[in-house]
Amino acid sequence: MKFTVGVCQFQPDKGRLEATLDHMAECIQQASDEGADLVVFPESSTTGYILEGGVDELSLSASDLGDKLAARLTGLKRPIDASIGFYESAQFRPYNSAGYFEFAPNSHRLVGSYHKFFLPTYHVFDEHRFHQAGNDLGLIETRFGRFGQLICEDVWHSILPALLCAGGAQMILVHSASPARGFQAEKPGNLLRYERMLTALCEEHGMACAMAMLVGFEGGKGMTGGSMILNPFGQIIAQADILGEQLVLAEIDLDDVPLARSRIPLASDLHERWPDIVRFAQEIHEKS
Repeated sequence: MKFTVGVCQFQPDKGRLEATLDHMAECIQQASDEGADLVVFPESSTTGYILEGGVDELSLSASDLGDKLAARLTGLKRPIDASIGFYESAQFRPYNSAGYFEFAPNSHRLVGSYHKFFLPTYHVFDEHRFHQAGNDLGLIETRFGRFGQLICEDVWHSILPALLCAGGAQMILVHSASPARGFQAEKPGNLLRYERMLTALCEEHGMACAMAMLVGFEGGKGMTGGSMILNPFGQIIAQADILGEQLVLAEIDLDDVPLARSRIPLASDLHERWPDIVRFAQEIHEKS
């Protein structure tokens, strides 16, 4: 199956939810007008990333987010899906979430909501203090196929892409808000690391990937940018510039997934040895 995916490198109006949703709806409309079938937004794109205690006031449910955006998307002429990073209200602490929505001219549907699994608490990060971690694997059934969702720190742990591959994902959507750091090269070091990680996971697992980065300055820290789209062969086929807002689009052909996996059969090796991997994990757990 072929479809066009867009990554929306996005700068929220920090702390102003309704104004940010106005801008987000404009970006979804633009992506639809330019032919996108799916558009991916960054982590915390409805509010900004560094909110600390303010996250409680600006979080909302996934269904409310879909309703608010649908009310603004009155000009849609064709369906478009959107995967959006946001802070999701919960009983105790909000989740750092990614909601997947289908928007059509006269309807909309929440397909699912993924909660960030790995919450960083090191360097400039203090997520575990303000969020609760998710407990579910981010597999989601879309009209294009089975996708995986990851949020920023999740992709730095190679175990989650491997689990998504084992679960049948053909494409991974990554939502990120990554403060720029490491300036020894033309690009920030953290962006170069993302390029290496995403190239490696696509090559290893034969999966496509779309990664959207937040931009703007928060708490004196500049969010990197450099959003990218990769095909199942691990090639970066579209990439945004660093720092500024930008929408980039590329065509993904999921029929390339079995071809990529036949050329480098690591995904089939993973599936073949999966019962033993589960056994290893259980043995490690019992000894720990």
